[in-house]
Amino acid sequence: MALKDILIWPDPRLMKLSKPVVLNGDGSVPDDVKGLIKDMFDTMYDADGVGLAAPQIGVHQRVVVIDIRAYDKNKGDGDKSEVPSGEAPVALINPVFSLKSGALEWDEGCLSVPGESGLVTRAAKCRVDYIDVDGKAQFIEAEGLKSVALQHECDHLDGKLFVDYLSTLKRSVIKRKMLKLIADIAADNA
Repeated sequence: MALKDILIWPDPRLMKLSKPVVLNGDGSVPDDVKGLIKDMFDTMYDADGVGLAAPQIGVHQRVVVIDIRAYDKNKGDGDKSEVPSGEAPVALINPVFSLKSGALEWDEGCLSVPGESGLVTRAAKCRVDYIDVDGKAQFIEAEGLKSVALQHECDHLDGKLFVDYLSTLKRSVIKRKMLKLIADIAADNA
């Protein structure tokens, strides 16, 4: 297991645009990207997240991992109707949305903004095309939590976080909390 440090907003590396993954000449996924995906899943599970984008661990490649089953595990005894049963973890390389429709408001959190959340309106349904770890073209059609998670994680690839959708006041309050958290972590590591 290779756990990576998750960057905390407003780290400027989180605002950088990620580059597409370049596949091998035969269309296969490079071994270093496969290793990155494994590290991302390990890191996401260790942090009790449902998704993680490569920029969140300082790698600016267009790669995201999602496992919405973790939401079911973390939610407790509340309503679990939003989580489709049997959903498998998925790694998406070079994801591109080909359809978004409807609107859904969700109270989003983020591993790069620990302990904070905010209401964000996203497409209720989406279709995303991507390359899987075997180098094959795939697509996912999603709604509800899965649609939100896909959009949230893919936003990271364009240097955007859920806090960018919040009011200036709420964003500034969260920013102050994150700067204090970063300072506390630095002091603990000194």
